[in-house]
Amino acid sequence: MSASEPGSGGARGRGLFLAALGVVFGDIGTSPLYALRECFHGPHAVGADSSAILGVLSLIVWSLVLVISVKYVLVVMRADNRGEGGVLALLALVTGGATERTGTGRHAFLVLVGLFGAALLYGDGAITPAISVLSAAEGLEIAAPGSTPFVIPLTIGILIALFSIQRRGTSAVGAYFGPVTLVWFVCIAGLGIRSLAETPEVLAAVDPRFAVSFMAQHGMHSLLVLGGVFLAVTGGEALYADMGHFGARPIRRGWIFVVFPALLLNYFGQGALLLRSPESAVNPFYLLAPSWSVLPLVALASAATVIASQAVISGAFSMSWQAIQLGYLPRLKVLHTSEDEIGQIYMPGVNLGLFLVTVALVLGFRTSSALAGAYGIAVSATMAITSILLCRVMLGAWRWPSVIAYTVTGAFLAVDLTFLCANAAKFLDGGWFPVLLALGIVLVMTTWSTGGEWLAQSVAEQSVALDPFVKQVAAKALLVSKKTMIFLTQDPQFVPPALASLAKRIGVIPQRTIVIHVEIERIPHVPPGRRFRVEPVGGGIWRVEVRYGFLDSPNLPVVVTRLEEQGLRVDAASALYVLDRETVLPTAGPGMAVWRERLFAFLARNSRRAADYYRLPPKQVLEVGAQLEI
Repeated sequence: MSASEPGSGGARGRGLFLAALGVVFGDIGTSPLYALRECFHGPHAVGADSSAILGVLSLIVWSLVLVISVKYVLVVMRADNRGEGGVLALLALVTGGATERTGTGRHAFLVLVGLFGAALLYGDGAITPAISVLSAAEGLEIAAPGSTPFVIPLTIGILIALFSIQRRGTSAVGAYFGPVTLVWFVCIAGLGIRSLAETPEVLAAVDPRFAVSFMAQHGMHSLLVLGGVFLAVTGGEALYADMGHFGARPIRRGWIFVVFPALLLNYFGQGALLLRSPESAVNPFYLLAPSWSVLPLVALASAATVIASQAVISGAFSMSWQAIQLGYLPRLKVLHTSEDEIGQIYMPGVNLGLFLVTVALVLGFRTSSALAGAYGIAVSATMAITSILLCRVMLGAWRWPSVIAYTVTGAFLAVDLTFLCANAAKFLDGGWFPVLLALGIVLVMTTWSTGGEWLAQSVAEQSVALDPFVKQVAAKALLVSKKTMIFLTQDPQFVPPALASLAKRIGVIPQRTIVIHVEIERIPHVPPGRRFRVEPVGGGIWRVEVRYGFLDSPNLPVVVTRLEEQGLRVDAASALYVLDRETVLPTAGPGMAVWRERLFAFLARNSRRAADYYRLPPKQVLEVGAQLEI
C-alpha cells in the first residue's frame, strides 16, 4: 500500500508499524533472553573460548540473514492467500478446491504434511509462554541470588494473568504492545552497544568463515549447539502467519529498520561480554546490564514475554478458527471481541487447553533451559513444512521454472532440515512433547474430516433428491404451514432430512421453504457480492447457496435479510430455522476403524450447536433429531 493510497501513510502507517512490532516480533524479539545462553550454558553447551564465541555468533548472524531476511521476508511472504499467511492458509492455497480434503496420492500427502505443521504450532502456542515467561523470571536469580524458589510461582502467576485477560480481547491492550516492544528493542540494542564499545573485535563474527570453522572444528557436537543457535530464529513463522493482520510492508519495514539491527547489536553485545568474561555464560543477557538496572530489566522482559506469548495465543485462536471453517475441527465456542476487527476472537476451550498445557510444562521442566529442546523441534519442523508447501506454490501459482523452484526450495530445506536434525537430537530432552501433541491433534483433525465425509455419504444415501421431491409435494395433499421455514443442507441437490421428516411423518410442509447450503471456500474472505445466490425450485421451495471464506464469520440471519436483493422477500423476524440434530452411531463396516468412529461420535456430541455457529436467534430455532450410522 503506497503512502498516497487512502488510509495509508501518516498516523495509520505508523500505527500499523507499531502494532506489527508488538504482535509479530514479540517471539523472535525475546530470543536474546535464552538463545546464546543455551549454546554456552546448556546440557549440550560448548566451551566459551574465543573461537567458539565468534563461531556461534557467526552462525546466529547468518541464520537470521538466511532464514528470516531471505526466506521469510523476501520469499515466503509473497505466498499470500488473498493477503493471509500461515500454514493452513498456505495449505488451502496449495490444495485448491473447497471440497478437496483427504484425496489420494500426492494431494493426501500435502494435506497431512500441512495439518502436521499446523498441529505443531499448537505446541509452539504452549511452549512459547512457558519458556519466555520462565526466562524473564529467571532474571530474579541475577538480581537476588536467593530468589530461585520464587521463580516458578512468579511464572505461574504471570501465566494465570495472561490467560485470564484473553476473554477481553487484544484490542484494549493492543495499543500498548507496539510502544512497549519498541522500548524493548531500543533497550536491548543499547545494552549491546554498551558492551560492543568495550570489545569491538567481536564484530569479526560477521565473517561466515568463523561459522564454517566452528562446524568443522566441533564436528557432531556442533549439531547439538545448532539447537541453541536455532532459538535465535524462532518466531520466524509469526512474520508469515500474522501477515493478514498488518500487511507485508509494515512487517518488512519493522524487521529491516528496528528488529534485525536491535537483535544483531544485542547478540554481538552478549558475545563481547563472553569474550571478556566467559563465566557470564550462565546468563549473558542479564549480565549485560548494570546491577542497578537488572530488576527494571526483569520487569520490561516480563512485559515483552507476555506480549510475545499473546501473539502465539491469538495465533492459536485464529488457526483453530481456520481449521473449523475448513472442516478439520468440530465447531467450538467462538466469541468475537471486537465489533470492528473480525479477526479478533476468543475461544474459551482453546484458551483453557493452552493454559493447562503451559502450566504443566512449567511444572514439569522447571527451567527455560530444560524447555529449549521441546521448543526448537516444533518450530524447525514447521519451517521445513512451509518450505515443502512453498515449492508447490512456486510451481503452480507462480509458474516458476522447475529448476529455479527446486533449487530455491532445496536451499531452504537444507537449512531447515539441518536445524531439524539439530533439534531432533534433543528429542529425549523434551522434543518428544510437541511431536506427541501434534500427532494427537492430527489424529483429531483427520478423524473429524474423514468422519464428516462418511457422515455426509450416509446422509446422501438416505436422502431424496430435491427436484423429484418438489413433484411429490405438488401431487400430494399435504397440510401447509403458514410459516416460512429455513433448512440447512450439506448438499443443495438433496432434501434436508428435517424437511423430509416433516413431509413424511407429519404430513406438513411450509408455505415457503428455503433450503440453504453453506460453502466454505479456500480463500480467506468472500466478497459481499459473491456471498449468496438464490434459485427458485418450485412448489414454494427456494434454494440458496451461501459462500464464506475460511476467515469469515458465518451469520445466516444477515444473509436472510438480504435475500430480497435477488427476488426472495422474507420476514426475517418470523422465519423458523429448522435444523437436523444428528446422533452418530459407530458401527463396524467399511468406514473408519470403530475406535476412530467412537472418537468422531464423541467430537460430534461435544461440537458447538449449529444454531450458535451460524448465529441464529434462539427463539426461532427448531431442532429435529436423527440417528445416523457411519
